[in-house]
Amino acid sequence: MQLTPETIARIMSVAPAQFGHHLQHGFMHPRIKPVVPWFKMVGPAYTVRATERDGSALYYGIMKAPKGAVIVVDRGGEDVFASAGDQLALMMKHRELGGLVVDGPVTDRIGLEKLGFPVFCTGFSPVTTLCTGTNGEVQIPIQCGGAVVVPGDIIFGDADGVVILPEDFDEELLVAAEKLTNNEKIRAEKVEKEGYKFLKRDDFDVEKFFEYDKDSVFNEIKRKYRPE
Repeated sequence: MQLTPETIARIMSVAPAQFGHHLQHGFMHPRIKPVVPWFKMVGPAYTVRATERDGSALYYGIMKAPKGAVIVVDRGGEDVFASAGDQLALMMKHRELGGLVVDGPVTDRIGLEKLGFPVFCTGFSPVTTLCTGTNGEVQIPIQCGGAVVVPGDIIFGDADGVVILPEDFDEELLVAAEKLTNNEKIRAEKVEKEGYKFLKRDDFDVEKFFEYDKDSVFNEIKRKYRPE
């Protein structure tokens, strides 16, 4: 599905969790969260792999990534040195990039909050990477938060975390997310206006599952098919 301005607006009108109902893979570990809860982003992935203290690959990525791209950084498990702060985020904002996701810590938490550019990370650190030109790759398949990210994958994140949609994801997946969002709005309105009590699911009979005498059924099957 082509990531047009219309598609971006449609994706941003729902939550990653609405896609999460349908995804079996393609989601980052929930330890990766936005610096502040109201940050929300969507855009094609520009991937960076920087597994040491050298952060030059991220600088290069910021210089080369196209407008609207979300830079996704694989730190290879490194969880001490912050690879970005408010100055790098300011550079990304001026380049009109869509956001930054780091599988590791960042720094300048207060500055990032004030800047408002969407940054997602695992936490914060006062020690940072350096530009030494000794390590790093860009625009290759990487791992971020336990998920494989390929350049061009659609990165979508909000307060709950980050999901990855393939570049050619099906229209039906977006329609399903929109339907879930609309159903929740309708249910909330019914609760507010009609005193509707949300005690039953429309898609699954929970009471029947837990109250049905399954043991009797299993015992009958065993009795019927037990070898003589």
